[in-house]
Amino acid sequence: MALRLLPRDERFFELFVIIATKTVEASRQLIALFTKQDEDRWAAVELIKSLEHEADETTHAIVTRLDRSFITPFDREDIHMLASRLDDVIDRIDSVARRSRIFRIDDVPEGALLMSEVVHRAAVELLRAVESLEKGPPSVVLAACRDIKRLEEEGDALYHVWLGRLFEPGADPLMVIKWKELYDTLEKTLDSAEDAANVLESVTIKHG
Repeated sequence: MALRLLPRDERFFELFVIIATKTVEASRQLIALFTKQDEDRWAAVELIKSLEHEADETTHAIVTRLDRSFITPFDREDIHMLASRLDDVIDRIDSVARRSRIFRIDDVPEGALLMSEVVHRAAVELLRAVESLEKGPPSVVLAACRDIKRLEEEGDALYHVWLGRLFEPGADPLMVIKWKELYDTLEKTLDSAEDAANVLESVTIKHG
């Protein structure tokens, strides 16, 4: 066994897991936002905002640690990219929540709830991939990445179906404006999850 003369800073993996865990909880609260009413709904918005802020702080901690670490577990560029892409997902979830409050949403179309459930499932798979990145077999990470890409396609299909329904004859123009914006942001959230999966896949292939 080769002797490691200089220690690697392994805490990056722990910080990645923290971001992914907060993203899972934020995605769970997104579903609550679309299923609850009144104050419970807006409480979910506030909790998502708090989780997003905590994830930002963790991302900053990764960048700071990167500057101070002599030896990292994998390429510095990949560590920075993965942290950024993971943070993008929870940022998008927060964008959906904030827009929902700005628009003062009331009745929620089934499509929004379905897409939020896909976002949650993608967040769960991101967490599974990140948790397996350090010690799990590469096959687990790669399988989770494939599932995220499949979920992005599922969300894309939902997006096109439900976006089309907004423009049915007699639709309320104000509702069209609101929900088109929200559908667009939900779709971008899944795109961000796929972007994070692409980085995880690349890191795994290079270092697995």
